[in-house]
Amino acid sequence: MRGWLKATIGLAVLCGLLVGADRIAVGVAEDEAADQMVKSGRMSQRPDVSIEGFPFLTQVLSMKLDDVRISADGLTVGDGTHQVALHSFKAKLAGVEVSDSMTSATVDSGTGTGLISYADLAQLLPPASQMVPNAGKLPLGSGTRLSLSYGGPGRIKASLGPLPIGEGSVHSQGNTVTADGFKLSGMAGMLAGLANQQVEPVSFTLAALPAGLKLASVSPQEEGLQLTFDGNHVKVIG
Repeated sequence: MRGWLKATIGLAVLCGLLVGADRIAVGVAEDEAADQMVKSGRMSQRPDVSIEGFPFLTQVLSMKLDDVRISADGLTVGDGTHQVALHSFKAKLAGVEVSDSMTSATVDSGTGTGLISYADLAQLLPPASQMVPNAGKLPLGSGTRLSLSYGGPGRIKASLGPLPIGEGSVHSQGNTVTADGFKLSGMAGMLAGLANQQVEPVSFTLAALPAGLKLASVSPQEEGLQLTFDGNHVKVIG
């Protein structure tokens, strides 16, 4: 009986040590992965990395991690000219093949989301003078940009200073985002002498998206424009 009890206690201690070693190892790997993502230019700031699944050490032996989650707030994205904040970025990476030194990692598939505020979205669009016909007739400065806000599912509202334009849509193809469907209406249309004149569609292309993912879709939300990302066989490190 005493021998059985000693064996049980010994096994429990051994299991505890193995679990502890596994959790220490995963913590070290998460920190190293976060650092390498920044060093390789896949993330503009250090993310939080969580390697899911247990035990971790058996995944390391196979050189492939089943499920990795990353998150960060205040990343930046841009079109090559302007940089804006990408808030609440979260991504799930499946099938992450890593090198033994964690200097290279390729993902079988990944998905993610992030948010650009409407104020920042306006910075990625051209000034009103390049978008609105006869903009010089409106009481606006030469650098005035659209003010944007949520207009309902799939829609955004736009105004030029105090002058409302109306609602339009925002959609994407590849990494290019397009805003269109706006018309000069009300006072803005009257002052410009172009009532109900269609505002020219405008586009911008985002570059260097986080974690090597590409833009899958955009969706207006109350707090800003939500971006959805995806990717297959992409490098997140190296």
